[in-house]
Amino acid sequence: MKDPDAIFAPTFRRRGRSSMGWVAAWVCAWVLPHVCRGSELRFPPPDFESGYQMPVTDYPAARGQWLEWMDVGVLIVALGWATWLAFGRRSRRGVTALSMFSLLYFGFYREGCICAIGSVQNVALALGSRDYALPVGVGVFFAAPLLVALFFGRTFCAAVCPHGALQDLVLVKPVTLPKWLESGLGILPFIYLGAGVTFAATGAAFVICRFDPFVPLFRLSGGMGMVLTGGVLLALGLFVGRPYCRFLCPYGALLKVASALSKWRIRVTPDVCTQCRLCPESCPFGVIQEPDSGLTRPRDLAVARRGLVWALAALPLVIAVSAGGGWLFGRVAAQWHPTVALAEDYARQLPPEAVAQLPNPDRLALGRAERQAKELLPRAMELRRQFRTAGLWFGIWTGLVIGIKLISIGMVRRRSEFLPDRTACFACARCFASCPQERIRLGWTPMPEAVGAHLPVHGSNPLPEGKPGGCGCGGGGR
Repeated sequence: MKDPDAIFAPTFRRRGRSSMGWVAAWVCAWVLPHVCRGSELRFPPPDFESGYQMPVTDYPAARGQWLEWMDVGVLIVALGWATWLAFGRRSRRGVTALSMFSLLYFGFYREGCICAIGSVQNVALALGSRDYALPVGVGVFFAAPLLVALFFGRTFCAAVCPHGALQDLVLVKPVTLPKWLESGLGILPFIYLGAGVTFAATGAAFVICRFDPFVPLFRLSGGMGMVLTGGVLLALGLFVGRPYCRFLCPYGALLKVASALSKWRIRVTPDVCTQCRLCPESCPFGVIQEPDSGLTRPRDLAVARRGLVWALAALPLVIAVSAGGGWLFGRVAAQWHPTVALAEDYARQLPPEAVAQLPNPDRLALGRAERQAKELLPRAMELRRQFRTAGLWFGIWTGLVIGIKLISIGMVRRRSEFLPDRTACFACARCFASCPQERIRLGWTPMPEAVGAHLPVHGSNPLPEGKPGGCGCGGGGR
């Protein structure tokens, strides 16, 4: 075994004095007051001749358990209300009002924590470590939106998630992205989910929370890098609807999977689709799918079938290559764990003169590390093994995601009306008011004298432009 004096010196040189300073500041600000609270002063205060009085220190009380359960109650009520507004009331105004409440409560009041997006990591850590117990409240925040999505789709995204509400608030003039770009970017949330689960399950880091772009805005504080990232995403959100939700959110990836199995789905029209082609213009997320013409040429079907066969044949190869890359990624990612990094530095020898030049806290840490060397190396070897295994599964997951995306491209689906994609629809209720049938139901457009007499034919406008009750705009709902 190599000289223990060389274990931690590079680590402490790499982290520098600033890290130790932050640790010391945290200890002084939070730990010491709680340790010393209620005890007598070790040294008496100075006897000031000016009549100076020692100030009384007030300590904020810990957040009560009932407040945590209040968060859970607000979540469940908001989920139920959002589902009713989208499916029963079909009200865009109601969805907007609820989303503003969620932004104020879960966003600025609760400062983005507790969060369904970050709860993925807690669940992964609880499954990967025996030393961590998943809090009940965190488990509810993880499971409740998924359970609702299994029946009603992504109503959590509609009006309960503060991240989505903040992006909806800044949306001014949405643009339509090319299908190939949106389809390609759509796999990023799944890859991000796999990376977040990998790092959390091995105890390395909660990367989803660390790189959350909007929590610093909710807390009005944070690292400059993430504040700028949140600002860039909001600036992009002026023209691209919900860029974080569509192309980055790892919890949104789970909701997509759950929504694909949902029993009920959002429909634009309350009755019969007249195929007026107005609803796609009202959706800023491009999730409304057009009906097929029913006249698909045999040549097109043959090309689609060949593509599907090639995608199915390539799936094992894609998974194998991705698994190998994931295994290599796990070896590299293991070095980011503090215990593994410490052990690697332990394997390097430092000359005594280099140790003597280290700051005093670093030398003290080296002494403590030397006494714990027998525990450090076996733990680091076990973590390396865990990272390689987790990286292997992360690679398999990534290959599976890419393979399924390739397979989905070659699949032909039959649709007889304009329907929102149930996996991507945020249930925002924007498209309802664009439908002539919905406007008739609401009384905004007169009912035709004979049912179906004035219904528009395929590709025509429901009412002349400029007439009261016309549907040329994709305005908001109730």
